[in-house]
Amino acid sequence: NWANVQNQQGSNTFSPHCIFSGLRVHPDREHFIYPLGCTVILKSLKDCKQEFLHGHTNNVSCVTVSKSGRYIASGQVTFMGFKADLIIWDYEKRAIHARLQLHKAKVEGLAFSPNDKYLVSLGGQDDGNIVMWNLESKEAICGSPASAHSAGHCLTIEYTNHSDNILISAGNGTMRAWELDLPNRKIRPTECQTGQLKRIVKCIEIPDDDHLFYSGTTSGDILKVNLKTHLLNSCGPRKQKFSKGVNTLKVLKSGDILVGSGDGMFTLCSGPNFKTIKKVQLEWGVTSIAVRGEGHQFFAGTEAAQLYRFVKDVAFPFGSSELFATCSQDDIRVWHAETSKELLRISVPNMTCNALDFMIDGHSIISAWNDGKIRVFAPETGRAMLVIHNVHSMGVTAIAGTRDCKRIISGGGDGQVRVWEILQGCHRLIETMKEHKATVTSIEIKSNDKECVTASSDGACIIWDLVRFVRNQMVLTNTLFRSVCYHPEEYQIITSGTDRKIGYWEVYDGSAIRELEGSLSGAINGMHISQDGQHFVTGGDEKLVKVWDYSEGEVTHVGVGHSGSITSVKISSNNRSMVSTSVDGAVLLSLEQRANLQYAMDVPSQQNITYTPSSVK
Repeated sequence: NWANVQNQQGSNTFSPHCIFSGLRVHPDREHFIYPLGCTVILKSLKDCKQEFLHGHTNNVSCVTVSKSGRYIASGQVTFMGFKADLIIWDYEKRAIHARLQLHKAKVEGLAFSPNDKYLVSLGGQDDGNIVMWNLESKEAICGSPASAHSAGHCLTIEYTNHSDNILISAGNGTMRAWELDLPNRKIRPTECQTGQLKRIVKCIEIPDDDHLFYSGTTSGDILKVNLKTHLLNSCGPRKQKFSKGVNTLKVLKSGDILVGSGDGMFTLCSGPNFKTIKKVQLEWGVTSIAVRGEGHQFFAGTEAAQLYRFVKDVAFPFGSSELFATCSQDDIRVWHAETSKELLRISVPNMTCNALDFMIDGHSIISAWNDGKIRVFAPETGRAMLVIHNVHSMGVTAIAGTRDCKRIISGGGDGQVRVWEILQGCHRLIETMKEHKATVTSIEIKSNDKECVTASSDGACIIWDLVRFVRNQMVLTNTLFRSVCYHPEEYQIITSGTDRKIGYWEVYDGSAIRELEGSLSGAINGMHISQDGQHFVTGGDEKLVKVWDYSEGEVTHVGVGHSGSITSVKISSNNRSMVSTSVDGAVLLSLEQRANLQYAMDVPSQQNITYTPSSVK
């Protein structure tokens, strides 16, 4: 079993949106279940195909699956003062069985009774209630405050394995066993006695015999409590506690315990005395442990979703659809589209990459970082080839390379546009152009390298002369520009921004040609034109990828799959692939050469993107 854990570390360590116990293995042993943004994902373990369960209006906060596998339940967060949805899904139909609302602001936890009679739900800190639901009638049976007035808020809840009437809740200074009194429509708590120990419990695990249960704490120890007497049995480990707390637990058939801790340590320890048997270091804190079947395989989910939650930009090498790169907090990743593999990861700890581009010769990746630096990397090895310091005082926010591969154009949070000459192992600042009053969000360079256009959140797009370093034209409108593109014939530019409009503009005099309603709700954050100029794509807060006919100004295709606001969208230079990224960490890829238009999604995981058919017109 432990060898399987180590083998899975490299390629299948999942990161389900930083949600504790967010990764589940379905009882059919063939599917993972995990949340990503406001979507619940079903992923096949055999062929890696994915199915999306859409229905939540905001980020999913918890997910569970019934013992029979018939139902999946998921809860979400919402805004203060509003009710948070709880959805019960019919697994076979892949459809909503019931949508329930009682909790305020957030559903903290969910658990099915062992015989699929009831679902218990736990509200978040602003709610603080436990509610019991009847799965057949789809109605609430009863409810109760989860904690006593003298205790803190409850964080987790679990059903026992054999009784539909007994469940356990725990949290900040509270640990209770509950019994359902169905005739009187009440659930009655019994406090579990832990003596002088005062702990914040983050997770509960109940072995199959229901004689006792384990509680993982933020203090890094595990409490073993007798389920019959409700008394503390033991606590451990006594000497070397789990660093940064115990986030998740799983008891194996052997009685040994798998422990995931906040420092990323994945540990197999002895059930009787909590002594470490094996351990392996994972990336970031462990948030989920999922056991497949009888424990012949188990999988770990980590907090790496926090690391990759905001995917900033995406780029294709010129002339290729086989490779593409994405950037985010801490790193840049290069992917191979056909094999769904991560080929390279370039990490810069504690920094955020805002934008990236491939130089047209394919020999370097140029990247813009929030610490005000431009970093140039070799795409084969990730070796740092060049670092340009103090590029912009408020971070580098946009970047582009010229076709002769001798210059880089950068834009910053200070509104400046700078031109850098790249020499052998060194660099030189050629010119600074300062007319924007706010962050530069996008840069596009003309094919002859003598002109570029920059978009800014100050509502201006400026066309610059890169020979004389002066402004040629300016486009002004009442929006925060997010993206700008040259038409391949370079006589027009198109723009998008927070006003939901797509603007067509003449390069010669900056005059407006056409304005399209690009989105029904929210900003258009990303846009890109195909090399033949016949189509362009957009994506934004509407969470839809739209393909447009450039001449007609009409939508020809719509891609549905993102559950978070789209941040960037790019078409490969040979028009065979298109990639879009979103704030929930998803990377979706469409491939023209396949029989059906298909998507790829990054969970995000450590080394693989997987393909799934999706709802695309």
